[in-house]
Amino acid sequence: MYLDQKAKEKIFKKHGGDAKNTGSAEGQIALFTARINHLTEHLKNNRKDYNTERSLVKLVGKRRALLDYLTKKDILRYRAIVKELGLRK
Repeated sequence: MYLDQKAKEKIFKKHGGDAKNTGSAEGQIALFTARINHLTEHLKNNRKDYNTERSLVKLVGKRRALLDYLTKKDILRYRAIVKELGLRK
């Protein structure tokens, strides 16, 4: 798999505060972003892979829902994670 345990721990440590803090919204958003970037690269080479395209759309929706939650909960955390990950919104 493209994201092994060490890579996930690194993402959660950087964005979630601790490698074991997998439930934080920032950590989950960062993980979804990494997966979205990976699937986007895959789809550039395999444009007829509709199952992966559907998975990508579902992941984008999950990330958007978490970002909306973070907007309502704490706007400063939202702005920080968007800036850190380089998301448009």
